[in-house]
Amino acid sequence: MSGSKSTKDLERAQAAFHKKEMQAREGASATAEYKAQVSAERSKTERLRALRLAKEEQERVAAANKAAMKAATPVKPAAGKKKRG
Repeated sequence: MSGSKSTKDLERAQAAFHKKEMQAREGASATAEYKAQVSAERSKTERLRALRLAKEEQERVAAANKAAMKAATPVKPAAGKKKRG
């Protein structure tokens, strides 16, 4: 009887070992997947931020140029209107 009991104990121990081994592999895989997702998200965020900053700079320059052009253009009186006086 002790041989049968030790065989069952050995099988149980092997099953527990394999289960823990499988959990460790799945955990490592999940960690790698998580890190890849975080890295991809950071890259995307950096790219979008750079695009937004470039657009804002372009808009700022365009607004400054528009203001400079408006200030440099003399105001002409409307043609055909006479001053009252």
